Amino acid sequence: MGASSAEQSSCQSTEKSQQDASEDNNASASVIAVSPFPPPPDGGGLAWTQVFMGHLVLINGWGYLSSFGLFQSYYTSTFSETPSAISWIGSIQIFLVYLIGTFSGRALDAGKYHFTVRLGCFLQVLGIFMSSISTQYWQLFLAQGVCKGIGDGLVFCPTVSLVATYFSKKRSLAMACTASGGATGGIIFPLIARQCLGPLGFGWTVRIMGFVVLFNSILITILARVRLPPRKTGPIFEWAAFREPSYSLFCVGMFFNLWAVYFAYFYISSFAKSVIHIDSATSLTLLLTMNAIGIPGRLACGLTADRLLGPVNTLIPVAFCAGILFYSWAAITTETGLYVFCVIYGFFGAGIQSLFPAACASLTSDLTKMGTRTGMCFSMVSVACLTGAPIAGALIQRHNGGYLFAQVFGGSALIGGSLTLVAARVSKNGWSFSTKM
Repeated sequence: MGASSAEQSSCQSTEKSQQDASEDNNASASVIAVSPFPPPPDGGGLAWTQVFMGHLVLINGWGYLSSFGLFQSYYTSTFSETPSAISWIGSIQIFLVYLIGTFSGRALDAGKYHFTVRLGCFLQVLGIFMSSISTQYWQLFLAQGVCKGIGDGLVFCPTVSLVATYFSKKRSLAMACTASGGATGGIIFPLIARQCLGPLGFGWTVRIMGFVVLFNSILITILARVRLPPRKTGPIFEWAAFREPSYSLFCVGMFFNLWAVYFAYFYISSFAKSVIHIDSATSLTLLLTMNAIGIPGRLACGLTADRLLGPVNTLIPVAFCAGILFYSWAAITTETGLYVFCVIYGFFGAGIQSLFPAACASLTSDLTKMGTRTGMCFSMVSVACLTGAPIAGALIQRHNGGYLFAQVFGGSALIGGSLTLVAARVSKNGWSFSTKM
């Protein structure tokens, strides 16, 4: 009897131990399911090295793109094409950056980042050097518009998504530092044009720009490091994301914002020469000024987003102010007034560009889907980037060289975009604007 009780007690003890072990295993499995990856380091040498690498990517991509005003002005005076036709070269570049981002963003999730970036860097360099030997409009369209645009698209989206995976609390600042590469490039390339275009001519000026991009590309391929393991499965499009009102409204709001934001960068030099009647060197200085002020603009907006408001809350007033500035542009008739406009708009225009990826990333809680969802949003706004500058150019032509119709179009698009972002903000967190988002 005593032996039987001991055996029963032993069996109950064994069963309890097995049950406890099973519960421990289940708890461990639950933890693994919830936290499959280590949290972002949010700083450190490797993380900030990736920000520097992303800065170089933006110099090669958006820095060259934001300098298109110098090409717009030169091509308009060199080729017998309308301003709207010339602007298609820059617009197709931006269109391809965002459209191809849908697929290149997924490449980061799938573990194909390094191959994608190397291919993109090669096409960027090829497009620039082919532009330097182009003598006809269609050649420039294919080289600078299509080839360079494809290269930009392959590099930009996965790099922005990669940098975002290294940060959480400091993400907006990191993205702003990355995005400021567009402003750095916007200083470098107009300076090269200003110093070299006269003595060396167009061909060698563009080749020097190509060597700058080539040097940066070598550094990019050396420094890039992917933090998260690949996610082999998953669709290119995550259609379920559009069932989230905040995400859908955000995409629509950014469509309106990016419909207009690049118009000033494309046409400021042409406006300066045709309306204010200033020389070519000064018109390049205006473009350089607008791009240069983008560095503090991006950093200030990033710090505000990180420490005070959040990226979406910061993006709303920045886009609204940019819209008001477009309306104000219509009243400018002097060189001094145009410099003031370039400084103020350069600040807010740069803020829109830097806050856009950070705000989009803030709507994605699952880091393994960062590239996919960012790429989807980029794909939507690509149509706006493709059509915005040519529409503005057509409006200028319709107004017999006047800019009023285009300025009203740009201002209305930016204000409409900011109001749509308010709707996205409300759908996410209600009318309480004290919540950081």
